Amino acid sequence: MDRPLCRRIHFFEINDQTWFPAYLREKIQASLTLAWRIKLPFVQVASPASLAASVLRRILNTSTSKYTVVDFCAGAGGPTPTIEKLLNEQLTSRTGNGDGSNNTVEFILTDLHPHLEAWQEAVKKSDSLGYIAKSVDAANAPTDLIQEKARGRKVIRLFNLAFHHFDDELATQILKNTMETADGFGIFELQDRTPLGILGMTVLFPLFLLLPPFYFYNSASHLFFTYIIPIIPFVITLDGYVSALRT
Repeated sequence: MDRPLCRRIHFFEINDQTWFPAYLREKIQASLTLAWRIKLPFVQVASPASLAASVLRRILNTSTSKYTVVDFCAGAGGPTPTIEKLLNEQLTSRTGNGDGSNNTVEFILTDLHPHLEAWQEAVKKSDSLGYIAKSVDAANAPTDLIQEKARGRKVIRLFNLAFHHFDDELATQILKNTMETADGFGIFELQDRTPLGILGMTVLFPLFLLLPPFYFYNSASHLFFTYIIPIIPFVITLDGYVSALRT
C-alpha cells in the first residue's frame, strides 16, 4: 500500500455546510450514490458497492443469519440499500436458497439527522432493510434500541464514505463506543491520502460531466447545475480533494 502523502488535514467540505442549499446537496448525494453503483470500464473490476458486499460476505462467511448490519451515517440512504441487495443476492446464489429466508443479512439505516422520507421509500424495496426513526449518535449509540432492531442478532456497524468526516477526537469516541457496544464494524471509503488517491480526484470533474445525460436525464435542474452553472461537478471534485486529505 502506498504511503500517505501527508498527515491528516481536516479541512471542511462544501457539501457539509449548513449554508449550502439543501436541493443542491441532494443532487450531490445522488451523484455520490451513483458512484457506488456503477463500474468504470478499464478502471474498476467491480462497482464499489459490489466490492463492499463481497467484503462483508467474506467476513460473515457462514454466520450471516447471526448478524445485523447497522449503518450509523446513512444520510438519505446512500449505498447501503444497494449493498444490502447485492450481498443478499450473493448469499442466495451461493446457497441456492431461492427465497433466502434463512440466509439473509438485515440492514438498518440510522443517522444523527434521520431522512425518514427517503428511508421509507428505500425499505419498500426490500424486506431485509429497515431504519430507526429516532436520532442516533454514533459516538453514544443507544444499545437497547439497536438491540431491539437487531432482534437478538450480533451487530456490525457500517460507515460508508462517512468516517473521514470525523476529526480525530470524535473518531476515537465513535470507535470506543463501537468496541463497547458492537460485535464488529466496517469502514468503506472511496478515496485515500496517497499521492495517487489525491490525484485520482481530478477525474471526478469530467466524470460527473459525462454521467448526467445517462442517469439524470429526467432532472432538468441536475443538468442545469452540471452544464450551465457547473456547481455539482465543481463541489464533488473540490470535496473529493478535501475528503482524500481527511481520510
